[in-house]
Amino acid sequence: MRKIGICYHPKLRQALDVAERLRDAIRPQVEEVWIASAWDDQATRRHTQDTDLLISIGGDGTVLRAARAVVPHDVLLLGVNMGRLGFLTEIDQSEALERLPEILGGRARVEERAIIHADLVLPEGASPPPAGTHFHALNDVVVGRASLGRTVQASVFVDDSRVADYRADGVIAATATGSTAFALSAGGPVLHPEAREMVVIPVAPHLVPRNALVLPPTATIDLWLAPRQEAVLSVDGESDIPLSGVKAVRVTASDHLARFLRLSHTVDFYTKVAHQLNWLREAERDEYRGPGEGLAAEEEGPTG
Repeated sequence: MRKIGICYHPKLRQALDVAERLRDAIRPQVEEVWIASAWDDQATRRHTQDTDLLISIGGDGTVLRAARAVVPHDVLLLGVNMGRLGFLTEIDQSEALERLPEILGGRARVEERAIIHADLVLPEGASPPPAGTHFHALNDVVVGRASLGRTVQASVFVDDSRVADYRADGVIAATATGSTAFALSAGGPVLHPEAREMVVIPVAPHLVPRNALVLPPTATIDLWLAPRQEAVLSVDGESDIPLSGVKAVRVTASDHLARFLRLSHTVDFYTKVAHQLNWLREAERDEYRGPGEGLAAEEEGPTG
């Protein structure tokens, strides 16, 4: 590696301390190392070209910002966890310096995750909103209500076929990564993190079933808004973008992938999900058991 970047959560004083210690340890081993606040997108994008690895120090939100900031460059991402769950982060802050030889020495695998792309469909001649009309998301895009006490009316089209009409708090279009985020709390399925499929699910729909759609990466998802809707667009949980005057939000698989540097074995994803989502009995959390050594081996359950 020749050029390494470090971005940190600016509201966590300890994150900056970790970033500076990492910079000092990395500096003698590479040609260039840079530091920026994870909230300073312009600084991150300015440094991103030719960067081999971007180390993100904070929580999952910091990793999401980093993943969006490096598009379209082919930059590896490594998350250092200072938050709570840490689905996207790879190591804890206490391990960062200790495992630096593995990171810089190439003793790791690369995990590729799908990104989705959202385009705002505007009436002919309409001016685009200040935030723009094109967005990338590693987790999800959500079309939701703009205020409490109201719902949003939206129709879901998949490859030009109308599949659902919702009056709901919102509609989520998520990647496999986002399947363990907001989509999961709305009742969606958990996908393998490297799956390319997309998930569409309504949030608290009124008088209709709450069924999730799992769609192939070739699908085009159109979320058409009923006229005069007070709706907003959220990208990876960031600030809401008003959709006043927007006809639809079109979601497709991006041409870009988020590439994560992983030091753990692939099976650790399922272990992490089971522990962090409290799927295991208390006694089972202390020690991982392989196939055939869990509940079925200890007590007889129903068969089918």
